[in-house]
Amino acid sequence: MTLRAKLLLAQAPIAIAVVIVGVAASLTNGLLARSSALILKDNYRSVLAGERMKEALERVDSGMLFVVAGERAAGMAQAEENIPRFESEFSAQQNNITELGEREATDELGARWRAYRAQVAVFEAATGESQRAEYFRALKPAFLKVKDATDIILDINQDAMVRKNEEARQTARRVDAVLAATATLACALGLLLSVTLTTRVLRPLSVLRQAARRLGEGDLQARARVQGRDELGEVAGEFNTMADRLAQYRQSSLGELLAAQQQAQAAIDSLPDPVLVLGADGKLAAVNRATEAILRVTPSDTAQDPLAPAPPEVRDVIDKVKVHVLGGKGAYQPAGLEEAVRIVDRTAGGQDLFLLPRANPVSTDEGTFIGVAILLQDVTRLMRFDELKTNLVATVAHEFRTPLTSLRMAIHLCLEQAVGPITDKQADLLAAARQDTERLQQIVDDLLDLSRIQAGRVELHQRRVDAASLAREALHVFKSAAADKGIELRSEIFPGLGDVDADPERIELAFANLIGNALKYTPAGGTVTVRAVFIDGPGAGGGAGAVRYSVGDTGPGIPAEYAQAVFEKFFRMPGTTARGAGLGLFIAKEVVEAHGGQIGVDSVAGQGSTFWFQLPALPPEAA
Repeated sequence: MTLRAKLLLAQAPIAIAVVIVGVAASLTNGLLARSSALILKDNYRSVLAGERMKEALERVDSGMLFVVAGERAAGMAQAEENIPRFESEFSAQQNNITELGEREATDELGARWRAYRAQVAVFEAATGESQRAEYFRALKPAFLKVKDATDIILDINQDAMVRKNEEARQTARRVDAVLAATATLACALGLLLSVTLTTRVLRPLSVLRQAARRLGEGDLQARARVQGRDELGEVAGEFNTMADRLAQYRQSSLGELLAAQQQAQAAIDSLPDPVLVLGADGKLAAVNRATEAILRVTPSDTAQDPLAPAPPEVRDVIDKVKVHVLGGKGAYQPAGLEEAVRIVDRTAGGQDLFLLPRANPVSTDEGTFIGVAILLQDVTRLMRFDELKTNLVATVAHEFRTPLTSLRMAIHLCLEQAVGPITDKQADLLAAARQDTERLQQIVDDLLDLSRIQAGRVELHQRRVDAASLAREALHVFKSAAADKGIELRSEIFPGLGDVDADPERIELAFANLIGNALKYTPAGGTVTVRAVFIDGPGAGGGAGAVRYSVGDTGPGIPAEYAQAVFEKFFRMPGTTARGAGLGLFIAKEVVEAHGGQIGVDSVAGQGSTFWFQLPALPPEAA
């Protein structure tokens, strides 16, 4: 009997066990399908309606508070906007009653809502101090009753969802138990028979494996002693012949050279990330297994372009790194994760894979340059962590916005003495609190801008804009702030700037971050200079030239080692005492680059700094 027939016979018990498990799974699938009828869509709709009713109710109550605070128009507008929203969701709840006691709770909610509407009407008719007294006497308690009734409906549906979920889980457990018992029994019997037959068939293969292992460890005297005339017997004979020839070949100098090459190849094959070795002429000399598996790239003397199977973005980054090293600039180190290139990993089911390029020159012991080693480091997990961090920051900042707005409004009302007189000491404390809330609001806005930028959701509404007007508007906004700090704010806007294609709001945001930073780090008596000048020629980006804006200060300056790092997110220069999230320059950089422009800084420690950015200029319009 051939080895093929023996192996097929040995696997027959497993096939029978699989058939048994499949039949059992088919029978139990019907039971599991019936349990899936416990879909919680009705309860979920009621919970959603309850949450929306609470939100609308709270906004109505907030509008009444606006009326009490003296903002009657804004408060009534907010109330009139949210009352229909509440009634719409209440109507949806009335048409979605599925649980015991839910109808009575819904009727009670309707009664309390009608009572609350009546109190709203009474409140609207009152004026002055009587209106404020009416709110705390009747309207506020009615609001709380409606809110409590809504919570009762939420509790009923949430409890029902938990109960139904537990019933579905118990059904699944029973199905799992039946299927597990059947699969265990069938697999145990099939495995027992298969192992018995396979062991007998593959016993010669174990002998061959041990001989191959000894040969791989360098024992060239290892031989496979296998009896039989089937395929394994023939393989054992060929193996012994190969071992004899290897023993002879090992004695030659060519064999030693080949062994050294194999050791070097084994070293790079052990690396999990793609590695490419290029010769001094830039041609592909060697790759590791990860490169072959992920990029489908293999060295070939016959292929016109061995890198052709790799994605275009990978070929571009390899060319960039190769030019850097072959040009004599030394090792290539990426500036950050933003240089990672994204590809589709065909070895992992089409998942995204991020590869960060690194490269080092390869030289002989005498220092002769012989090639380039390129490592494409897998930073997928780091990118995922960075994405999770960005999402977390965006969520936290978004959740901060609403309570922070309420806090700012409350402090403002207190400072304006809208809710009663305050002492001078209280006014000083509230003024300090207002400054801190404004700073916190700026941080929250920066975090939200950061999340939108990194998610690619920042839309630019570009149009033809007078280049000089952008600088003038930025100067106008900061005149009072500069005067308060005793800083001279100079303007050097040269004529003939022309127009640029820009989103004025986004460019003003970039200006605000640059000028705000300059004012922050410039001491009293210093100078901040905003300059705008036209740059002509290819160095400006080609085309019609560019408009270069700069913001110079007389502050402490930036050490050379931090000149590029200041544009990274959350960067704070060591030793600084200024407060902030460290996002302003990063946001300015992203905004300018989104316009197709460039940004940078010229600074000497102790001599001030000049931050600049330039935007491509538009050709003059036809007369």
